[in-house]
Order: sequence, then structure tokens, then C-alpha cells
Amino acid sequence: MKTRFFFFLLLLVISLPFKAQGNHLNEEILRSRQEFRDAKFGIFLHWGLYSMLATGEWTMTNNNLNYKEYAKLAGGFYPSKFDAARWVSAIKASGARYICFTSRHHEGFSMFHTRYSDYNIVDATPFKRDVLKELADECHKQGIRLHLYYSHIDWYREDAPWGRTGRGTGRPNPEGNWDSYYQFMNNQLTELLTNYGEIGAIWFDGWWDQDQNPDFDWHLPEQYALIHRLQPACLVGNNHHQTPFEGEDIQIFERDLPGENKAGLSGQDISELPLETCETMNGMWGYKIADQNYKSPKTLIHYLVKAAGKDANLLLNIGPQPDGELPAVALERLEQIGKWMHVYGETIYGTRGGCIAPHSWGVSTQKEGKVYVHILDLQDKSLFLPLEGGVKVKRALDFVTRRPLKIQKCKGGILLQLEEVPTDIDKVVELEIN
Repeated sequence: MKTRFFFFLLLLVISLPFKAQGNHLNEEILRSRQEFRDAKFGIFLHWGLYSMLATGEWTMTNNNLNYKEYAKLAGGFYPSKFDAARWVSAIKASGARYICFTSRHHEGFSMFHTRYSDYNIVDATPFKRDVLKELADECHKQGIRLHLYYSHIDWYREDAPWGRTGRGTGRPNPEGNWDSYYQFMNNQLTELLTNYGEIGAIWFDGWWDQDQNPDFDWHLPEQYALIHRLQPACLVGNNHHQTPFEGEDIQIFERDLPGENKAGLSGQDISELPLETCETMNGMWGYKIADQNYKSPKTLIHYLVKAAGKDANLLLNIGPQPDGELPAVALERLEQIGKWMHVYGETIYGTRGGCIAPHSWGVSTQKEGKVYVHILDLQDKSLFLPLEGGVKVKRALDFVTRRPLKIQKCKGGILLQLEEVPTDIDKVVELEIN
């Protein structure tokens, strides 16, 4: 009884200030948001027919490939080395808590068995296997949350209205047939949320394709309501580069940390919803054979830590190869991140952005009377830590060695004295606070 009363109060408090929360709030969605926010680290998987061309997921529109010719790729798509258990095991070992998989990208090819189009991996390819079903079963078996990317645009279907992309793929009618296409999307979403077990989130993309047509109505409220009706705990996120719309549960930042806009896609205000930043491991989302410019383990770990310091999750992308394997360099990066998370995961999972704001030297995370100071770039043995709001530090410890560190109270904060100039990827100091 007390638990139900607590969730009622939590529901009331959370729902009052934020219009973007919508009217779907319940105990399940609140719990799901909390679990998502605690997870902090996920892996994005961009996989489709475009992997066969090995030039990225936008190849179809970038090269104005005819939609009927492009569809012939399906006849040769046979990812013989695909092994869902190996994928999930490697991702789980990295410390990631969830996977987001492209069920249908802008190219229009469904990477699952759907009744509503023959253009899918079971009916259109010699592979004849539902890779999403295998991946979903393995995620449930290994305890990894599964999120599904779903494109709002389609460069293949003739009933999909044209936007600013996919205009050169040879489809005959720029107007399309919205009623038909909208029903198709909702039919597929119903399949995804009915046939593949528990889904943690639907991750939409493509709203921006109609940004030159401001009167275009995507009918999102009805679509969001369908999702929440089919699976009340399923979160909704939309990569529209705007402040969250009503009915959404996640705010997404593409290639940027919240509050930054280096890539030009994330200038929106930061909401009170759970936050997620998505970033590539190399330079491309889909597999690109010429792109071997993978970010270093240090860079990737720093990005993960900085995201946590801004109270956001990191969704780190991998583009699987056409043969069904994850690239060897990506697997190496997963292993290296996993080794770091094995030691420092406590300072990331379940934390919130710390009471010490991000600085050029690093960030802080916080939970349960502890602040974790992540020192990423410091050329000195002493560090001033500003404290506000009456926060008092009882003691400071080296997180790994557990040795006490000297602190000196100063005006506006404390001066932390390290044993030596940090050389670790991330020197973590644990502060016990009042």
C-alpha cells in the first residue's frame, strides 16, 4: 500500500511542471524511465542493406540510387556470420546495459519479419532468418534491454510522402499517400511491440525530413499513444532535434552532449526527461569500409564519463558488417571500455550529474551521499572543487586504492591535494558528503 501511495505522489509531482510528460504516466513508465536513466550506457547498431555497399546508411539518397535497383541488394544479402549470442555477449561485457537496433532505416528495408511488406530480411533475402527475433531472444536471455530504432521516412515506399531527402530514388509520386503510409508504420510498430517480447524504447528518427514543410502533421500523439497502449512501460524517444514533444519519455541529443551544439543538431533546451546522447565509434553510423578512423578508448571513455557528468546516457554506435560480424576494431573498443567499466562502473551506473559542475579538468557524478570527481585532464597535483548549496565534504578517497587524500577548506569549496599529477584515463576521487 505504501509503495502504491509513493508512486502516486511521484506521479503527481513529476507530471505537474512538464507539459512534455503527456498523459501516459503510470508506475510502469516512471519505473522504466528510472531504469533507463540509471543504465547510462547503451550500444547503437545501424544495420541494413546499406552495409553491403559499405559506404554508410545514406548511400541511397546521397547517390540518387533508383529504389527498384537498390532493392535488388536484398537478393544477395546473406549475413552468414551473424550470431546474436556473440553480439549480445560482447556488448554486455563492455558494460553497456541496453542495445538499440535499427528495425527499419530510411532505406525502407525491414530487418525483421513483417506481414505488411515483402521487403524484409525473411521474405526478400536468401538468409530467411528474422535477425531481430534472434537478437531480441538473446537480449532477454542475457538481461540486456532492447530498444528499437524506427524511421519515420522511407526512400523506397511509393506511399511515403517526399521530404527533403530521398528525392532522387525514382519513386513516382512526391505526394505519396499519407493515410496508407501512416497505417503501414503503425501496423509495423504493433508487430514490433507484440512479437518480440518486452521492448525498452522506440527510438524514432526522420521528423526533420519535413522541416521545410512546417504544416506537415506526423500524427505523433496517436502513434505515441499506440506504443504506450501496447507496452505501457515502453519509452518513446524522437531524434527530432527539438525540445521534447508531448508523449515522449527521452530527450535525444545527436553527436553532442546536452548543452553543447558542436555538430549543429543539438541546440534545443534541456528538459527534465531522461537524457541520451548518441555518437559514432568511428565517423559513420552504418558500415563504411573506408572509415577506419575509430576513436581511441580514452576518447570514448571520456565521452561516456562526460555524458554521465551531464546526467545523460551515452548510446555508442557500431555499424555491423554485411557478413553479420561486428568490426574487429569495434569489438576491441568494447573490450577496452568493459575493462574500465569493471573497475569504475560504480561511479557511472545509477548516478546523476554531480554537485560540482563540469569544468575543463573533468566532471562529477553523484549518488547516495557520495560525489565521484572524474579528473580527465589536469596538469597539477592540486585541484579546487567549488561547492554550493551547503554541501560539506567529510573526507576524500582515491577511488581505486581507497587511500585518504588531503582536503583543505577554502572560500566557496575545497582544495583537493592529489598524491601525484594524474596520468590515468580518468582519475576518480570519491568524496563523502553530508
